[in-house]
Amino acid sequence: MALDPQLNQRISELVASDRVVLFMKGTRHFPQCGFSATVTQILSKLVPEFTTVNVLSDPALRDGIKAFSEWPTIPQLYIDGKFVGGCDIVRDMFQAGELHSLLGVAAPAAAPAPAAGRAPKITLTDAAKRAITEAKGGEPGTLRLEVSPQFEHELSIDEAGEGDYQVDVGGFIVLVDHASGARADGVRIDHAAADGGGFTVDNPNEPARMRQLTPKGLKALMDAGERFELIDVRTDDERSIATIAGGRVLDAATEQQLGQLAKDVPLIFYCHHGGRSRTAAERFVREGYTRVYNLAGGIDSWSVTVDPTVARY
Repeated sequence: MALDPQLNQRISELVASDRVVLFMKGTRHFPQCGFSATVTQILSKLVPEFTTVNVLSDPALRDGIKAFSEWPTIPQLYIDGKFVGGCDIVRDMFQAGELHSLLGVAAPAAAPAPAAGRAPKITLTDAAKRAITEAKGGEPGTLRLEVSPQFEHELSIDEAGEGDYQVDVGGFIVLVDHASGARADGVRIDHAAADGGGFTVDNPNEPARMRQLTPKGLKALMDAGERFELIDVRTDDERSIATIAGGRVLDAATEQQLGQLAKDVPLIFYCHHGGRSRTAAERFVREGYTRVYNLAGGIDSWSVTVDPTVARY
């Protein structure tokens, strides 16, 4: 389609606004699709700062960037003003070390030779197996689990590579590279359909970082006058129904302000029932924040156990 000149100019300015610009669904700290999450995780491993543009906030921009790049899907990555590609291309370039070169960062060290020893033990819940089957849609490929040294977990559909562990989990094969093997031992993968849904990875080897905070615990912090940032990751429609006093919406302005805080300032995230806020909290942990909490049960539990004047929905 022909791109409106004003929209074309706007997109050109966004592309030129930073060396690394990612057009995505959601934000760096709260991606709203798995492909966008994958690319933000990759970029976070390579560069400390990059600009993200949330196409979900502007339908014209969402369609316009596809015409601008002549690329049909989101996310889209630009480096030094040039279009790089979408999720699959970025992931392939990362694994090949090409993205490191493009960004001017050190290439990854060669993977260690496969070590002798047993394959990691992995658990897949029935819900996870169903979700994997549905995600594949009859297409070939096998679930791959990668666990970085920082205990960042990535799930993807892939083909087996040389030296991979092929872990049989009740008829499902899970691929694990040898570098991830020890860190993946004992992992449990689940999938929740409610409250935004998505896969969850419970890893007993991961250092305890993100912590759950009960509504009564949050009330105690408020009553004591403790310093913390209360961050609301819900939609505008949800916030029009009910809020917790002092909460801030997780938007671009808030993200910028949080980026200027000391890493030990307590951050408390909440949503409707606690699922989406947990995802957001875990991403801030990966950004280096050390006192990150998820409000257990979300605003619904707050209404039930602390403040019944807050509307339930």
